[in-house]
Amino acid sequence: MMLFALKLILAHFLGDFAFQPTHWVEDKIEKKWKSKYLYWHIGIHLIALLALLQLQHIGVIAVIIISHYLIDLGKLTFTNEKNYRWLFVADQILHLLVIAGVIYWVTPFDLDFQTLFSEKILLFITFLVFVTYVSGILMRMLLAPYFAEILKEDDDEGSSLKNAGKYIGMLERLFVFGFILLDQWAAIGLLITAKSVFRFGDLNKGKNRKLTEYVLIGTLLSFGLAILSGMVYVYLLEII
Repeated sequence: MMLFALKLILAHFLGDFAFQPTHWVEDKIEKKWKSKYLYWHIGIHLIALLALLQLQHIGVIAVIIISHYLIDLGKLTFTNEKNYRWLFVADQILHLLVIAGVIYWVTPFDLDFQTLFSEKILLFITFLVFVTYVSGILMRMLLAPYFAEILKEDDDEGSSLKNAGKYIGMLERLFVFGFILLDQWAAIGLLITAKSVFRFGDLNKGKNRKLTEYVLIGTLLSFGLAILSGMVYVYLLEII
């Protein structure tokens, strides 16, 4: 089953990403079902599937190709500037669900949903939510007294990307959490160093000491919460 699944996923990656130039995507969005590149795109998927499956499982190939065309056509029909990112995610999920369905069709496998509610899985999910969302809100609450003052003095320096700080914080805490699970404490030090290098320019241009102190407090809070989360998770994992 694993070899069959890998072939289908590889064919999908080749067709949807490796062999789909940007101008194909732009032309499809503009012309919808009239775009010749939509059919070239489907043709690439067909060739990849035929090659990887060695002309076997024709029924599977037919199901994937037809569903892929219909899913892409639906996405192109409803895509606009506001929803294209969400439709891209939905499009990929639907393609992967079709692939999972045909894998189950060819080689049925057991789906044990009870494992999703085991203590270890729930513990892991709980800490992931804490490290990403809960920690971010805690930091926002703790730094709230300083944020307005820093924002007022930083207006002249130009605006930043929307929600950039939020996602940077999530990613750095996920990295720290992952490093602790892998027992790679030295990597955390490298991450702190890397962030310091990237933020050096901002701090160097800042003419007041408050911005430097604000960034330092935020960084230490973020890393501290992630380290504490990782240590508590490892401890709880051992006693379950």
